[in-house]
Amino acid sequence: MCHYAETSHKLHYACVSCRVAFKRHPARGGHRCPDCSQPMTCAGHDFAAPRRRNVKAWTVVATVLAAGLRYEGFEPCGCGREPKFRPRTRAQLRARRAAAARTGIPLADMLQRRDPENPA
Repeated sequence: MCHYAETSHKLHYACVSCRVAFKRHPARGGHRCPDCSQPMTCAGHDFAAPRRRNVKAWTVVATVLAAGLRYEGFEPCGCGREPKFRPRTRAQLRARRAAAARTGIPLADMLQRRDPENPA
């Protein structure tokens, strides 16, 4: 049975420059940050925002969102329960950037891999 298809769930929207996140229903024009009035980025259903003072964690979140990835633990329809990997620390991010530069694989693809050395 589809988890996200049964009801309308709110998505997480984040403003990386202000380091804030909110849950909102999707809107046509998007959502704006209440602090800086810039458009907020959709972070997905299962985004867990770091604390506002944790600047290092927010730099990792900024890189993941800038690569066009979202934090989703389920498949878009909600049937799959396999959590998708996203880096949480700067060390994980550095390892994936180095592997992407070394192998020529796009950074967005490398950020989705649990192990940057594993080609699968």
